[in-house]
Amino acid sequence: MGSGRSQPCLPCRRARRYPMRVGQPKVYRVRFNQGGMAYQLIVLLALALLSVAIPSPTHAGQLHHYEYVFPDKSVYVYDMDHRGALVKHVSVPTSAGVRGTVASAVTGMLYISYGRDRGSGGSMLKYNLMTDEVVWAKQYPFGIDSMSISPDGNTIYMPTGELASGGIWKVIDANSGKVRTSIDSGGVGPHNTVVSPDGARVYMGPRYTNYLVVASTRTNRVIGRIGPVGGVGGIRPFTINGAQNLAFITLSGFLGFQVGDINTGRILYTVPVKGFRASGRAASTPSHGISLSPDEKEVYLMDSINNYVHVFDVTGLPELAPRHVADIRLLGALSHKESPCAYDCLKDGWLHHSRDGRYVFVGDSGDVIDTTIRKTVMTLPALANSRKEIEIDFEGGALLPSWAMNNRSTIGGRAPMARSSPFSGAADAIPMDLRTGS
Repeated sequence: MGSGRSQPCLPCRRARRYPMRVGQPKVYRVRFNQGGMAYQLIVLLALALLSVAIPSPTHAGQLHHYEYVFPDKSVYVYDMDHRGALVKHVSVPTSAGVRGTVASAVTGMLYISYGRDRGSGGSMLKYNLMTDEVVWAKQYPFGIDSMSISPDGNTIYMPTGELASGGIWKVIDANSGKVRTSIDSGGVGPHNTVVSPDGARVYMGPRYTNYLVVASTRTNRVIGRIGPVGGVGGIRPFTINGAQNLAFITLSGFLGFQVGDINTGRILYTVPVKGFRASGRAASTPSHGISLSPDEKEVYLMDSINNYVHVFDVTGLPELAPRHVADIRLLGALSHKESPCAYDCLKDGWLHHSRDGRYVFVGDSGDVIDTTIRKTVMTLPALANSRKEIEIDFEGGALLPSWAMNNRSTIGGRAPMARSSPFSGAADAIPMDLRTGS
């Protein structure tokens, strides 16, 4: 069934149970294989010399929020409780081009898809967040793209690439990387994926098809479609609400989004961005990024034509259409290309909310927006050259992460969450003056 070919595990780099701050003592354990016997070399590194003081290590029980960013060949980790302080930079073998990333708090594993988004030659690696080691890397006889993982951390739903001629999502065992079965969406160009919060459904976005497709994860069969969508056609970045009755869908060639009724399959509203130039320099979809706030009150929408993020009030749904309430000018330019980058380098953008709803992260610009004041309050350098980013949270002293994004998209959810503390400690991000907005 095309289970993939394993590649040798890279030398592993071990750290503490949660990401440590730059400037704290670090322990790296590098494993070598010599004649079938494993040896560990423990290297103790001295404190890094910093011009600013670094807070003490996380206390037991204290929750910390980290943003993981994935440019080609690297993983950057930023501490969002300390003004985006850079915690860690790890080199990984993803130079063929990162397409997606997800993580599981249940297993403590991170997955990165990379390589071709058509035909064959797609790859995925599994990374242990607790020991900082690549567990395995597999190459598949099909393409890869932006996947999702089930809430229990056992199953990955992998689209076979937006440039693939068919509509297949591979169902992959997250432990071994082997393909279990496939789901045929009936569309063309498997691209973006969302697994529902309860794990019962997988939502599939074929790029060249006018329907968002819903499948049962129990039967791996299609059970519904939402559409047809408008614009020039095709499903682009999308998300759903926690109750799974509303879908928020962006489209190729359209500055704006549509709201679909998941239960009936009908499109309820088409929501254009008014008062802004709607054509010109942009990727194939100018709104290549949409995020529903965790309290489900607002939608943030990407605008790569005008270098803005637009905010819509969606509290009236489904009876009332979304209402345009704010426009946020980005500091990072979307007019350039990602670097380093293997392919598909145009800065399309991407959006997701932090788990607590305080921040919105803007892929390809580097902006971090504070949702309480609707302004950019810092920029993360690696985020200016990647639109693949997820949040992973750790509680001091815990063996596993306390929470992780199993989808790249933010899904609505009304549960109360601990909020991050934005302005304490040192910063490796670039903070903005909140008084002047400069």
